[in-house]
Amino acid sequence: MTKQQLFEQIQKKRSFLCVGLDSSLDKIPQHLLKYENPILEFNKQIIDATKDLCVAYKPNTAFYECYGKKGWENLIETWKYIPKDIFSIADAKRGDIGNTSAMYAETFFNEKSSEMSFDSVTVAPYMGSDSVTPFLTFQDKWVILLALTSNTGHADFQLQETGTDRLFEKVLKTAQQWATDEQMMYVVGATRGAAFADIRKLAPDHFLLVPGVGAQGGDLKEVCQYGLNAQCGLLVNSSRGIIYAGNGEDFAEKARAEALKLQKEMEQILIGAGLI
Repeated sequence: MTKQQLFEQIQKKRSFLCVGLDSSLDKIPQHLLKYENPILEFNKQIIDATKDLCVAYKPNTAFYECYGKKGWENLIETWKYIPKDIFSIADAKRGDIGNTSAMYAETFFNEKSSEMSFDSVTVAPYMGSDSVTPFLTFQDKWVILLALTSNTGHADFQLQETGTDRLFEKVLKTAQQWATDEQMMYVVGATRGAAFADIRKLAPDHFLLVPGVGAQGGDLKEVCQYGLNAQCGLLVNSSRGIIYAGNGEDFAEKARAEALKLQKEMEQILIGAGLI
């Protein structure tokens, strides 16, 4: 999916919502445990209930890898179930020496070998260019690079001064030498608020994947005040706040209701910005 195609989906659905599929056996409704693949059934019902309200799905691979072979199979089947006009993100946060990153890229992008071909994968930049560029060799695929995250420990490294720049600013500047805004996005946590203004000075045209709205307390209006650009430029993720909105047999309807609230808020923001 190209940047323009993603923006067209945003305009069509009047939404820039990403739904995080952080699906765990100890949190899904108990009645689903009777299914052979409870997590897959949970994901399918969540997708069916929200696919007209969101433009992206983001399975966090840790929630699948922890279940071994069955979990990996569920990740594959979840990817297959995501409609192909919806942007898919493998939230894997990979990044290693070049030949290892090349294998990670094969894992998430090469359907012939792995049975998956996500549109994008999240990548950690700490090891530098040769840990990131193997992901960029795949045509029409995206790298979503960690920049300024929403976790409490972000300040341990990301805000440290490196000459005239903070480390996250150094990441933004350096990474733009590796790829353009047509193939690279950045992760910026919703709890960072006004820092979006600083990020937009360095990356005015890039899409930003924004976790932290909902359960983590990020403010959607503040994110948009500083982060919106001429093609929206935001994929705002909500995971727990949507998928675990209910724990009964009506969990999918409860998830839809929460997704609809965010979609309606996003619609008004897009209208106000003249983007739809």
